[in-house]
Amino acid sequence: MSVPGRRTSAPPPGVQPVSPWRRQAVLGLLAAASLAVLGRAFYLQVLDREFLVTEGDKRHIRTVELIGHRGAILDRNGQPLALSAPVDSLWAVPSELLTPEAAPYREALAQLLERKPKDFEKFLKAQGEKKFVYLLKNQNPEVVARLLKIKAPGVFAERGYSRYYPAGEVVGQVVGFCGTEGHGLEGLEKAHDTMLEGEKGFRRVIRSRDGRIVEDGGSEKAARAGADLQLTLDLRLQYLAYRELAAAVERNKASGGMIVVADVQTGDILAVAAQPAYNPNNPEDRKVGLRNRAITDRLEPGSTIKPLMVAQALETGTYTASSLIDTGNGELAVGPWTVHDVHAEGVVDLAKLLAKSSNVGAAIMGLKMGPEALWTGYQNFGIGEPIQLGFPGEVTGTLRMPQKWRQSDTAAAAYGYGVSMSALHLVRAYAGLANGGLMPQLSLLKRDHLPPPRRAISASSADQVLAMMRGVVSIDGTAIKAAVPGYSVAGKTGTVRKLKTSGGYEDRRHWSAFVGVLPAQSPRLVGLVFVDEPTAGQYYGGKVAAPVFSAVMGGAARLLQIPQDQPVDAAAPQTVSLPPSAATLEPRA
Repeated sequence: MSVPGRRTSAPPPGVQPVSPWRRQAVLGLLAAASLAVLGRAFYLQVLDREFLVTEGDKRHIRTVELIGHRGAILDRNGQPLALSAPVDSLWAVPSELLTPEAAPYREALAQLLERKPKDFEKFLKAQGEKKFVYLLKNQNPEVVARLLKIKAPGVFAERGYSRYYPAGEVVGQVVGFCGTEGHGLEGLEKAHDTMLEGEKGFRRVIRSRDGRIVEDGGSEKAARAGADLQLTLDLRLQYLAYRELAAAVERNKASGGMIVVADVQTGDILAVAAQPAYNPNNPEDRKVGLRNRAITDRLEPGSTIKPLMVAQALETGTYTASSLIDTGNGELAVGPWTVHDVHAEGVVDLAKLLAKSSNVGAAIMGLKMGPEALWTGYQNFGIGEPIQLGFPGEVTGTLRMPQKWRQSDTAAAAYGYGVSMSALHLVRAYAGLANGGLMPQLSLLKRDHLPPPRRAISASSADQVLAMMRGVVSIDGTAIKAAVPGYSVAGKTGTVRKLKTSGGYEDRRHWSAFVGVLPAQSPRLVGLVFVDEPTAGQYYGGKVAAPVFSAVMGGAARLLQIPQDQPVDAAAPQTVSLPPSAATLEPRA
């Protein structure tokens, strides 16, 4: 029975009434899910926020590398020998260039890149899922800017620096070159790579999906530019030396050569070049001529060693400047070998021995001194020791211990065989003769403070030998063509037979050499010229190498404004030999 005044609700016919516990269960599940979502959000946003930040950064923040500008290489006067020029590289995201919408851009880009559209598309497809591929590397920024004007999707540019060598092959073998990654691979670029390249930096930026920088101003480490490297080379002299050597090699149909000019007192190398050469600006040209042979090649000096031998003879007191030596008919038997002179000179003093380059006279002197004394003399001049330029591939000399010398070895060493060295060893030794017996430390790098020179021989011995060497550059000597108008010159020729690979010496393959000092009366410069295997008819050092010395040293004297010490029209100086009555005659061995 119903209660009057009170309404009751009843479910529609056929519908079961909802149980109260089911409603509560559903509401409880919804509340639990909400709490789980809120809890997860709280955990991620508050408790584990760093994870989300890191994951977001991975997808948006990029580290842009800042390249440290590579230092320049300069000559002694500040002229650039190696510079870093800005270049741009073009790169792309292949997938973005391969979309149907990008087809017109892709074809336009292929045309400007001088590639067939189908080949270009095939190239992009071959990159798979790569996000980065170079289209051009190290190009003029103007070229890359024209390509970017197409506004092709997924195509971007990056700035870098490429090495440029203003003097080209004139200094290529000294300066060397860098690889595509900017590291030095040859020459001084390699030797001083760490100092030149500086230190890279970075900048963190936010990039959009298409690679554009949409926000900048994150953490940054500035790049540090590399330090400049200043050399002792004088580009004016270097060019002169390179030009004259190249002309001599061509004129004499030679296989190569080398030339060095250095300051007698400081040891600064003002010019050093070799043939064949290469242009470091042209990668295709870097296949031959990489070695600077004056630094990296070892050779026998031949007769150019005789002034050092004579200096040691004076130093030990075995001979004096007035000693006479009987060279007879120009032949001397030493063990199983016979030493020959080009012409029989008979009785000679030490000055004439050098002027005529008597092998017999040198052998007689060497045998009388003995192997220990001769070895000591060469050792005092630094033969057998490193030059210590810090140049890649630099060689030391070869000077075997005297206990291993046979009689024939001693005789041969006296006129420059069986002993080997680089061209720089001879330059350093002659600088010692020209500098009163004080041998300077050679250098390719400009220095604030000079290391103390090394005493090779006494000043008296050095001065006497230098005076004798003036006779070589005279009408009676072997190198009248080395004379320089207005200047006194002292030097020594060499015509060095080359070693056979199978042993022994070649009859027709020679080094033609001259090493000398200018001015002889007050030395400033020492110069060396070696021409390798001349085949045009002449091969004597006085005919092939001496004229190159004259041209280069005459030009160097004018460029450096070295005062003249001789009348320009005067005849070449001659050495006057003492008469036998006033000298001590040295009998033949």
